[in-house]
Amino acid sequence: MRDLRLTRRMSQAQLAGHDLSDSYISLIESGKRTPTPAVLKLLAERLGCTPEYLSEGIEPEQRAHVEVRARHCELALLGGDAVRALDGFDEVIAADDNPELTLRARWGRAAALERLGRTGEAIAEFEELRELAERDAGRTSWLPSVIALTRCYHAVGDLGQAVALGERALERLLGLGLGSGSDLAEVARVLLLAYLDRGDSARAQALVRHMPDETDVTVDYRRASERALAEGALGDAIYLADQALVTASARSRSAAQARLRVAGARALIRGDEADNRRALDLLTAAAPELSGDEATVCVIESARALIRLGRLDEAVGTVRHTLDGMPRQDFDPIMAQAQLVLAQAHLAQSGREAALTVLRATAARLERLPASRLTASLSRELGDLFDAAGDGASATAAYRRALESVGLRPSRQVSQTFADH
Repeated sequence: MRDLRLTRRMSQAQLAGHDLSDSYISLIESGKRTPTPAVLKLLAERLGCTPEYLSEGIEPEQRAHVEVRARHCELALLGGDAVRALDGFDEVIAADDNPELTLRARWGRAAALERLGRTGEAIAEFEELRELAERDAGRTSWLPSVIALTRCYHAVGDLGQAVALGERALERLLGLGLGSGSDLAEVARVLLLAYLDRGDSARAQALVRHMPDETDVTVDYRRASERALAEGALGDAIYLADQALVTASARSRSAAQARLRVAGARALIRGDEADNRRALDLLTAAAPELSGDEATVCVIESARALIRLGRLDEAVGTVRHTLDGMPRQDFDPIMAQAQLVLAQAHLAQSGREAALTVLRATAARLERLPASRLTASLSRELGDLFDAAGDGASATAAYRRALESVGLRPSRQVSQTFADH
């Protein structure tokens, strides 16, 4: 405040105006008084700045710039440019007085030093971060710094420290019920290497035997966070919740990309042989990222592509396996799609009777589905397949059901046209 006042050639009395006293301004400038938010706003208006600048020494725009710079440094580190990241983190630490952003930049700086092979310096940085976390366990978790130190001490050959810290981190993670995730995997990996480097194969084997089975990592992190919160370990709870969000976000991105692949494959299946090969590649890539109904649809579309490629036995086997895994008592649009694809494969194999058996069973069950655009689409496909199998009457009934499912009543003339067809 004093610097701004002098820059603007104002006296303390001029800054005080009619609302405040110059002695009060003097007390604020000497650090003996803290202005209320209302007074801070008034002083900021007279000095031509923001209240944030007076209270924190940095304008909001400047802080936003520093925060963006910190994120760019993290991206550089992830991209393998540790030199650029290190220089940037140093700038962020020097430019900002926000404790959380500074802590984040210090963590990035330590990670950059480790990437550059300056492991001794990295250890010093991570040790300071560990001390800060242990002093302020209500806000910060010591887990990430201890895991990093386990890795660093192993790298410099201090196996005793690596094992001691690794076992401490592993005990904490397992104690919180974590059975998977990058934290558990990393600390277990380094511990195994440290045991083997010490010639302690018995402990290495015991660790492998007693590692929990891998589970849903997002759920694991969330439950571990809830346990930490119940213990009152807020720092650990926050860190583990953040890890749950990271894994959920990564899964969401993977699933979104997989859904795009499935949609693209459905468009390509209508094309030539090269398109269908590409469609099958897309569906194969998408399958591991999908679950539930989406995974089933992916398999069904794969069978469609196999039919177009002439790989009929594979198509039949794929769809039968999918149908075998569905609850028999339920019938939904996805099961209908699978049965229609199975009938299509039988027709392509010249198995007319087998196809008609599947189609008639599907028609009977489709009648129980509520009217909708999806039901209409399935009924139209059913009609096409009945027609291809030479059952005109059943085709007509299926086409009529398709029209009725979208609120249309076929006229007598239209019905006769279907029948003639």
